[in-house]
Amino acid sequence: MVKSMTGFGRYEFNDEKCKCSVEIKSVNHRYLDMSVKMPKRLNFFETSVRNLLKDTIKRGKVDVFITFEELEEQSVTIRYNKAVAEKYMEYLNQIAADFGLENDTRVSTLSRYPEVFDMDESQIDEEAIWKVLEVTVKGAAENFSESRIKEGENLKNDLVGKLDEMLVSVDYITERSPIIIEEYQKKLSARIEELLGDKQIDENRILTEVAIFADKSCVDEELVRLRSHIKATKDTLNAGGEVGRKLDFIAQEMNREANTTLSKTTDLDIANAAIDLKTNIEKVREQI
Repeated sequence: MVKSMTGFGRYEFNDEKCKCSVEIKSVNHRYLDMSVKMPKRLNFFETSVRNLLKDTIKRGKVDVFITFEELEEQSVTIRYNKAVAEKYMEYLNQIAADFGLENDTRVSTLSRYPEVFDMDESQIDEEAIWKVLEVTVKGAAENFSESRIKEGENLKNDLVGKLDEMLVSVDYITERSPIIIEEYQKKLSARIEELLGDKQIDENRILTEVAIFADKSCVDEELVRLRSHIKATKDTLNAGGEVGRKLDFIAQEMNREANTTLSKTTDLDIANAAIDLKTNIEKVREQI
């Protein structure tokens, strides 16, 4: 199967102890660029979350949003650091004495100084939290992957349609190429006859000029390679997997052959077909 690089997935876990939700969204990016946003007290799980997601996400700019709420009351201990408060007051009194000022420090002011009060939360159960987090991340990743597969299938169908349109252009150029050689020979004969009047026309010279023209305008090799590239693109899409870079390379090669075809032709109809071909190739590259 083919996966799109854009996708969205969400999953929520609830029980009597906690509530956890995970959202994953991604957009196109050449490599994997993952950003994980979660509550500060759970930051030590970030590496585990990243490793878990790397099993299913290989490319794209990925944003992961995690919320975690504990529903049970958490025991909290507040500790007063008297020694720290005494040091603050000692220096505040010294400042007042040095500058002849009144020390107007209030309790409410002193209490806000760093480390005068410490708050200790109860030890969190890392194993229990990780079990919840792991289930939720995996659920979001599964939904995320499903959205990418669905969009990837739509992209695949669109690409196959454009490849079929490209084959129509290639078929037309293939059918039209021999005809322009005949038309060139007739035009050349008519032009020489017009210039020479009743004088005898050198058929060998005409055939030589036609041969030179045919050689310069021949696009048989380009058309064979284009058919091969179109088939390779379809086969790669059907094989699935991480095919983006390979398809991009094939599309570049197709564009090269279309450019060569356009540069060789002097026929307006073939030129228009080659332009249609290039247009579809560009659309294919955009999708890839």
